[in-house]
Amino acid sequence: MRRLLPAALTAVALLLTACGTGGTPQAGTAVQAATPPDDQLDTAATVDVRLVLEPTSLNIFGTSGAALDQILLDNVYQGLVTIDTNANDKIVPALATSWETSPDGLTYTFHLVRGAKFHDGSPLTSADVVWSLQQQIAPGSKAVYGANFATIDTVSAPDPATVQVRLKQRDSFLLWNLTQRGGIVYKQGTDFATLDGAENGSGPFTVAQWNRGSSITLARDENYWGAKPKVAKVVFHYITEQNAANNAQLTGQTDIQTAVDPTLLSAFAGNSGFAVLKGTTTDKFTLAFNGTQAPFTDPAVRHAIRQAINKQDVIRAYGAGLAIGSAVPPQDPWYEDLTGIDAYNPDNARKLLADAGFPNGLSLTLTVPSIYPAAISDVLVSNLKQAGITLTVQPVEFQTWLTKVFQQHDFQLSLVDHAEPRDLANYTKPGYYFGYDDKQVQDWYAQARLAATDAERDALLKRVGRQISEDAATDWLLLGQASTVVRTGVYGVPQNETSNRFNLSTVAVAK
Repeated sequence: MRRLLPAALTAVALLLTACGTGGTPQAGTAVQAATPPDDQLDTAATVDVRLVLEPTSLNIFGTSGAALDQILLDNVYQGLVTIDTNANDKIVPALATSWETSPDGLTYTFHLVRGAKFHDGSPLTSADVVWSLQQQIAPGSKAVYGANFATIDTVSAPDPATVQVRLKQRDSFLLWNLTQRGGIVYKQGTDFATLDGAENGSGPFTVAQWNRGSSITLARDENYWGAKPKVAKVVFHYITEQNAANNAQLTGQTDIQTAVDPTLLSAFAGNSGFAVLKGTTTDKFTLAFNGTQAPFTDPAVRHAIRQAINKQDVIRAYGAGLAIGSAVPPQDPWYEDLTGIDAYNPDNARKLLADAGFPNGLSLTLTVPSIYPAAISDVLVSNLKQAGITLTVQPVEFQTWLTKVFQQHDFQLSLVDHAEPRDLANYTKPGYYFGYDDKQVQDWYAQARLAATDAERDALLKRVGRQISEDAATDWLLLGQASTVVRTGVYGVPQNETSNRFNLSTVAVAK
C-alpha cells in the first residue's frame, strides 16, 4: 500500500518453537486479529509483499522451483482440491465441491463447482479437467511432476460437471498430488509454451505485470466465479538482502514481509505498527552429499559429517527453527523425531573419518546459494574443522546452483532449502542430485503408495524417513520457522508454509 494505516488492535500469540533434541513444535499458536466487516475495508487497496526468490519463468507446467508455486497456486491457478495450511495441510475442496472413492480404491469421482470460469471468460468444465490430467501423463510430457500421476489409467467426463479418474493400482498419494501444481486445471488446448507471458487460470487473481528482477503484480479478477478478493492488487517485491527487506517494511515500501531473518526481528518488537506472525514451514535446510562421488560413497564419511555438526549451533545462527533428523516435518502424519541418529559427537566423527582412511582429515567444498545467511555456512566451517574437515564455501547465484548442482550434479557438498512439502520421493530417485539409491527405501515408498489405509501408508513412510537418516542420505540442518511481519491494519495474511504457497484470498486492508 505504501502508506501508513490507521491504528488497529492486532493480537498475536507468539509461536513456541521446540529446539534442543527435536520434538514437535507448538505450531499454529500465533493468531491474527479478526478481519473487520467488508464496509470497514479498503477493497481498492494495493498490498505490497516482500518475497525472496523470484521465479525464472511463469510457466508453472514445465518450470521447476517452489517460487512459482508460492505466487501462482490458489491465486492464479486452481486444482480440484487444495490444502488448508492452518489445519495441518488438510485436503479441502477447490474446483471440486466433493469427491468419492470406490471401495477398491481405483476410481475417484469428482463433482465440479458450478459457474467456474477461466480468466478469458470461458466456462471451466470437466473436459478441461480431463485434458489437463492427460497432459500430465502423456508420453514425453514436460510436466514437472508428471511422474506423480503414473498410476492414472484413464480420465473421463461422464457429464460437464463430473470427472472420473480410474487408476491402474491404488494410489494413496493421488489426492495430495492433486493439491499441488500437477493438479492445476488448464483450459483445454492451452499451449504451455505461452504461459510465461499469457496465463489463463481460474483463480481469483490474474498476472498483471512482471518487472523481471524486481516485482510481479497480481490483479483481482473482477469476474472471478467465487468469493471476490478483498484487495485490488498485490505486488510481490523480490528483495533478497535481509536488511534491505527490513528497511522496506519499516519505511512503508512493503506491508507484508515474509521470510524475515529471525535475528533481525528486534526491529519490530514492541512496535505497535507491526505484528510478527510465526508459523510452520516445510523448509528443510538440507546438506546434500554427492552420493555418486568419493568420499561420499563411503557411509562412514557421511555419518562423520553429520555427527560433526551441532544442529543447535546452526539453529542459533539462523535465529529460529527445529532439529528434525530426517526429511519429514512434524505436520506430516509419518513424522518421527530422529535427532538421536547421528547426534552431535565430534570425537566419534574424527574416529569415523580415520576408519574411512582419512586420519588426517579431508578438504571439501560446499556450494550454497548466496540468498542464505552466511552465518549458517560459518557454523559448518567451524564445526567441521573440529572434526578435521576443512570446508571451503562457494556462494553462487541461485540460478547457478540450479544449473551446476541440481542439473549437472557438479558439487561435493550442497546446502539448499528444500521447501516443497511431502518430498520424500526425492530419496527414491537414484538420478536425483543426491545420488541416493536404496532399493528397500524405494520398495517401502512404492508399498506406501499402494496402501489401503492411511495408517498402513504412514507406517511405511515412517520407515522411509528413518532409513534415509540411518543411511545418512543427506543431513538436515534445521526445519525453518516462518516469520512474517505485517503492517497494522492488514488482515488475513498467510502464516504457515509461506515458502511454497501464499494464498491471497483472505488478505484485507482496513480503510
